[in-house]
Amino acid sequence: MSQWAASRSREIARAHQSAHQSAQHPTHSSHPHDGPRRVERLHSKAPAGPSGYTIAHGGRQVRFGPVVFWIAVGTVVIMAGWSITAATYLTFRDDVLRTLIAHQAEQQFAYEDRIAELRAQIDRTTSRQLLDQEQVEQKLEDLVRRQATLEQRATAIGGIADPATTGSIKPSAKPDIAPSRTGRQSNLGTSLNKVEASLDRVERRQSSVLAQLDDRYEAKARLMRGVLTQLGVRTDAPPGGMGGPFVPIKLPTENQGFQQALGRVNAARVDVNRLSSTLVTVPVRKPIAGEIDESSPFGVRTDPFVHEAAMHTGIDFRGDMGEPIHATAAGTVSIAGWSGGYGKMVEINHGNGLATRYGHMSEIDVGVGDQVRIGQIIGKLGSTGRSTGPHVHYETRVDGEAVNPQKFLDAGDKLFGG
Repeated sequence: MSQWAASRSREIARAHQSAHQSAQHPTHSSHPHDGPRRVERLHSKAPAGPSGYTIAHGGRQVRFGPVVFWIAVGTVVIMAGWSITAATYLTFRDDVLRTLIAHQAEQQFAYEDRIAELRAQIDRTTSRQLLDQEQVEQKLEDLVRRQATLEQRATAIGGIADPATTGSIKPSAKPDIAPSRTGRQSNLGTSLNKVEASLDRVERRQSSVLAQLDDRYEAKARLMRGVLTQLGVRTDAPPGGMGGPFVPIKLPTENQGFQQALGRVNAARVDVNRLSSTLVTVPVRKPIAGEIDESSPFGVRTDPFVHEAAMHTGIDFRGDMGEPIHATAAGTVSIAGWSGGYGKMVEINHGNGLATRYGHMSEIDVGVGDQVRIGQIIGKLGSTGRSTGPHVHYETRVDGEAVNPQKFLDAGDKLFGG
């Protein structure tokens, strides 16, 4: 390349020098007009300019056209660039590989970190769902256990409740509170809250019923105890045929309030039953059904036969001949037959020193030793014995002494509302 460039430069320099000398020293001609033509010939011999490229080497010259030359130059440039790139790659290949590997490892670590984060989120979500599910299941178990307890309470209350006055409490149907796998957590929570509110209402109602029963039995016991005390009947003595060791009640902690209230109601109920059992043998009822026509009270009166003051030991109830006469209390027949001025008379021993007599009967339907119950017909109304007309002479005796039957009848009106 250096020899070709030097040769090319010398040719151009010689051409320019020749042209310059011809211009300064023109050739003289014999003819005056030969000068311009000579110049033209000289200019025509001057080289017209480069039309290619010549390469000289060792005295030999090789001439190339412009296209071939630039193709060769481009090829050389490309090969040089490729050589440089290849050399650079071979030189820095390890660094490039390390960089690529480091970048790939960085991306891999980033993906692993992202995957770990997503797994952690999934674990947290799963743990939260499991915790929510455990809470729901625990709440569900509590509601089912509470419902079973309320049903047991309802059964216990139903055993002591009086449907006519307090109304019966029926065990509620089990609500559909099983958790749905496809339902939303909020809907399930709302359903459980509704069930819990319903159970709260049932529990409040049971507590209210217990309070009403307690008040009712307490009031009834006070009334009967007061009436029996006024009649002189002992109410503090326990009934016969009872006993056993004393065993205190152990109440569950979570159910202590209800069990205590239930215990109070049961105690009041037992007291009422005991007083009621006592009242069964106390003559507080009337011997004749329907309206009572009292013809002669208890106490001092003018005797209808001798017309002198005398003690009347009973009450005379006027009625129709043959009208049924009822026992005013339960007891055992001690007398059944003719008894002097009583005529046909029945005496019933009620225990605790109480006895009743029914005189002037036209017919006797019981015998000595018979057990009679309250309201049982013991005979028919008549006018036998010392009598002026159809009536029943009714006496109440305490420890063999005649007492006014009216206070027993008034006690009955107080107890039974007339």
